[in-house]
Amino acid sequence: MMRTRPLKVALLGCGVVGSEVARIMTTHADDLAARIGAPVELAGVAVRRPDKVREGIPRELITTDATALVKRGDIDVVVEVIGGIEPARSLITTAFEHGASVVSANKALLAQDGADLHAAAEQHNKDLYYEAAVAGAIPLIRPLRESLAGDKVNRVLGIVNGTTNFILDKMDSTGAGYQEALDEATALGYAEADPTADVEGFDAAAKAAILAGIAFHTRVRLDDVYREGMTEVTAADFASAKEMGCTIKLLAICERAEDGASVTARVHPAMIPLTHPLASVRGAYNAVFVESDASGQLMFYGPGAGGSPTASAVLGDLVAVGRNRLSGTTGPGESAYAALPVSGMGDVVTRYHISLDVADKPGVLAQVATVFAEHGVSIDTVRQQGKDGEASLVVVTHRASDAALGGTVEALRKLDTVRGVASIMRVEGE
Repeated sequence: MMRTRPLKVALLGCGVVGSEVARIMTTHADDLAARIGAPVELAGVAVRRPDKVREGIPRELITTDATALVKRGDIDVVVEVIGGIEPARSLITTAFEHGASVVSANKALLAQDGADLHAAAEQHNKDLYYEAAVAGAIPLIRPLRESLAGDKVNRVLGIVNGTTNFILDKMDSTGAGYQEALDEATALGYAEADPTADVEGFDAAAKAAILAGIAFHTRVRLDDVYREGMTEVTAADFASAKEMGCTIKLLAICERAEDGASVTARVHPAMIPLTHPLASVRGAYNAVFVESDASGQLMFYGPGAGGSPTASAVLGDLVAVGRNRLSGTTGPGESAYAALPVSGMGDVVTRYHISLDVADKPGVLAQVATVFAEHGVSIDTVRQQGKDGEASLVVVTHRASDAALGGTVEALRKLDTVRGVASIMRVEGE
């Protein structure tokens, strides 16, 4: 039986995502009502520029006073899509205090202050849902938080930023340089005028913090995530990757230590074999590979950004929160019972691809191999090409810790025969 009193929704932000949320709420109103069990009413929209024309939204719903909107007391659900830390954080906590549950797409805020927001939601017996904060329309948060709640997740490996994947895919498929690929991404609208958050890995790092926290039942903050951007990736790196049967992706990697006593979260470019499912993810698409004890290997794939995909995730959360509201319950909150320590990058063990510029003369390879051996780093393959007294030496290691590799590289730089370290890249997905 459907409740006649509508579920009142306050929308904070009406940009690309917010306007699409409002449009779907209007055009799919009957379907949403049937799925929730009550009509859904857009009760107010908080914006910064009230004079801008917003098709389909009555002007009387527009306000610049977001605080007053969330304090109204008759609001059932607040949808926050304004982004950033403040005023979003204050508005969300105020919404809880005045009786509303919250649906958010704010990855930066959740990565930084997720624990406090979950605590506030629990204190006021309200929901905090945020499927749209990671990987757009791809169902990922709910499967990790609910579908895999009875399993033990060991690793989450994924492409969680469409802009960077478009750029790297373009470099791989056309041989373009980084700047050329970035310019094309900007022209097509995939990259912002200031692409720093994407290409330097900040966006992916926030998503990695959220994923790690849910997957490992441990509080992982943005500051816990190792971050390395992709601006130094070159066409030569892709050429080397192809020689190894690999490509290069900017990956978010969250994993348990082999002894299960700690976790790590990191974002950086990496070579992955062409046989790995993530290698085939093209353009601006996202994909996340989950490895767990009972389920084995799972892959989630789809559009990771954009107005419609992100709005789809927001509306999915709105339906879930609305159902909880009508039944007088709340969904799952924060699960941080494991409280595992978060290790630094120095403890991470993986393979490495190191390209060295060296003198082209006898004994160089022996010197380099000795340095690797002295630091406990085992070499898998070596390839050397020389011309006119100079040579390129490419070393691929077996698995080694980041700390051990760092010591190795530092020692290599001190060799007279090593002119420079051209590139260092991790090899993942094997």
